[in-house]
Amino acid sequence: MTKAEIIDAVYEKVGGFSKKEAAEVVEAVFDTMKDVLADGEKIKISGFGNFVVRKKKERIGRNPQTGAPIPISARRVLTFKPSQVLKTVLNPHRTDEDGAGSPNDF
Repeated sequence: MTKAEIIDAVYEKVGGFSKKEAAEVVEAVFDTMKDVLADGEKIKISGFGNFVVRKKKERIGRNPQTGAPIPISARRVLTFKPSQVLKTVLNPHRTDEDGAGSPNDF
C-alpha cells in the first residue's frame, strides 16, 4: 500500500474531509512518527504494535565475495513488533487453543 492509497482510504472512511485535508492529516501523522523515532522514542499503537529504535554497535563483517573483513559502523535501526491483536487478524485460524506458537507446529 502506498501513501497515496492510505490518503484515499482515509478520505473514503472519514467523512467531512476533502482529499487535500486527508493528505495533510496523513502527512502530519507520518511527520510526527518520524520526529518521535528520530528522537529515539518508542511508538506504541494499541491494537497494532510497537515501533522501537535500537542502537547497534560497530562490528566487523565480511565481504561475501572475498571474505575480507569490513568494519560495519554503529547505527540505529527501526524494529516493529506487532501486537497480539494484529497477529490474530493476520492469522485468524491460529488460536491458543489449537497450540499456536508451540514448538511442534510444522
